[in-house]
Amino acid sequence: MDAQFSPEDAAFREEVRAFIAENLPEKIQRQSELTPSYVSKEDTRTWHKILHKKGWIAPNWPAEYGGTGWTPMQKHIFEEETQAVSTPRLSPFGLMMVGPVIYTFGTEAQKQEHLPKILNCDRFWCQGYSEPGSGSDLASLKTRAVLDGDEYVVNGQKIWTSHAHHADWIFALVRTNTEVKKQEGISFLLIDLNAPGIERRPIISMDGGHYLNEVFFTDVRVPVTNRIGEENKGWTYAKFLLGNERSGIAGVGKSKKKIEKIIAAAQQERGIGEGRLWDDPEFRSKVSAVSSKLSALENINLRMLAAEAAGKTVGPEASILKINGTEIEQSLNEIFVEALGNFAAPYEPEGLNIDANLDPVEPEYGRGVMTEHLLRRAATIYGGTNEVQRDIIAKHVLGL
Repeated sequence: MDAQFSPEDAAFREEVRAFIAENLPEKIQRQSELTPSYVSKEDTRTWHKILHKKGWIAPNWPAEYGGTGWTPMQKHIFEEETQAVSTPRLSPFGLMMVGPVIYTFGTEAQKQEHLPKILNCDRFWCQGYSEPGSGSDLASLKTRAVLDGDEYVVNGQKIWTSHAHHADWIFALVRTNTEVKKQEGISFLLIDLNAPGIERRPIISMDGGHYLNEVFFTDVRVPVTNRIGEENKGWTYAKFLLGNERSGIAGVGKSKKKIEKIIAAAQQERGIGEGRLWDDPEFRSKVSAVSSKLSALENINLRMLAAEAAGKTVGPEASILKINGTEIEQSLNEIFVEALGNFAAPYEPEGLNIDANLDPVEPEYGRGVMTEHLLRRAATIYGGTNEVQRDIIAKHVLGL
């Protein structure tokens, strides 16, 4: 493995840091740090367009479709630096998910219609996969699409649809054949959310925020030209998309920053007796254990980057990043809540807007911690549950 940072990589890192410092609006950065999962659509679009103007919006896309042409190591550096300063999380549904599906499997007309709008953030997307009773067993989905002339008529329901209330379009898996093996009767449709017959209902998660939604389809007419690839081959495109989703889910830079915040908070918070929490060897041991896991995850990530740079394809191994990244994230959130002690208990999510005229109960370093802890309890479920990821590793990596 050759995952060393070259002088060119170091220079690129400084370029990224300088660009962020000069171009990221301070107010957007402050809100993103406080509520990383609830940055407004407007603030997200602002940062998206700043990166697009620079030509840095799609590091993972081929250059011919608007990608950066960066090396795998440059992509890693960019991700690490943007996470380190809490830039807004860009919506992954267009850039990381459906965009690659469209430029890989879509028609020329689909590419011309959708890719520019994804790149310049004129079209927000969401993902229509999970259904009631079809989450981890996604192939059991029941939303039907029946061909009627040159249109499909879609009926059914999707659930846990992140950011559907912000989205303009949804990419959805639908059943187009009920007489074959369940994976072989699914198609992949691109659907305009403003089409007649679509209803969106909010799901309020236990942190009190609106992140998730239900989406209902009642006799929704979708042109056949909005189907990706062949009819009944949607499972192939879905697996391709999930590989892209899981490869970007490790969050090494984000977790590194959280460890720094936890240590800073523990140096302020009281521990047993008159000492500080950071003086408690048991607490330090907890932080150290997770830090070791994060270092191992970073090394795995760098090994995959080195393999990619050597022209190798990273396939099911990406599940390792998803499992460890999400479990580390949850552990750090739990430790952070523990560090805050009584300050974590009074929960006032309405005060997390930086424009709110409320005096926070918790210290500045504790604001937003409980929100992330509650919301990210789902981290080991979304993107494919970690139990399913372990099955993938066992079957396709270990050959068991």
